[in-house]
Amino acid sequence: MKLAILETGRPPEQLQARFGTYPQMFDQLLGGQNDSFDVQALEFPERAEDYDAYLITGSSAGVYEDLAWIEPAKDFLRAAKGKAKLVGVCFGHQLMADAFDGKVIKSPKGWAIGLHRYDVVTREPWMDDDRPVEAPASHQDQVVEQPPATEVVLASDFTPYAALAWTDQPAISFQFHPEFDPAYASALIEGRIDARYKRDFAETAIESLKQPNDRLRVGGWIQKFLTN
Repeated sequence: MKLAILETGRPPEQLQARFGTYPQMFDQLLGGQNDSFDVQALEFPERAEDYDAYLITGSSAGVYEDLAWIEPAKDFLRAAKGKAKLVGVCFGHQLMADAFDGKVIKSPKGWAIGLHRYDVVTREPWMDDDRPVEAPASHQDQVVEQPPATEVVLASDFTPYAALAWTDQPAISFQFHPEFDPAYASALIEGRIDARYKRDFAETAIESLKQPNDRLRVGGWIQKFLTN
């Protein structure tokens, strides 16, 4: 199975030496080394069918922003429909939803950070069971209109479309971050106190990340989806 990672964003520079890039985080989560493409630099495979699957990473950008690489990225996903498996994470989840006729906005609910819990709505064949999932989250944007030809896989009160599975193509996506080691998620929050988050809110989120999480379990789901 030949996987390419579409890198749509990067961790803060001061954290990269310790924790790596997003493609490196996914390589660690999924095992092996995968090719990656710098989407912000308009790097894409020559043909959508050049790889068996594409994983779209997180990003600090919003899918609704007027950035030169956003529309080409959506066009590439549309070109890959039915030709390769797709997996979206956080921004990747939002980009897929937007590319396939859903809607994404900056949510008035505010930020989701720390460990969040999601209930299973639809158990897919690549999932182990229907236990709730607890995983690191870091987002303010949300999918607010479900794309056609999708099933809601995971949901919470805060994030009703926390994971989606497409019924007209082999594609899945997650709003949260299974690739985030809790130490990275905590360091990311710590570096944004006052600039983005109030201290009490941030400290509560950091404390939550000390609890057991299901990120490796979700990594196993993604591996099973990609290889079956």
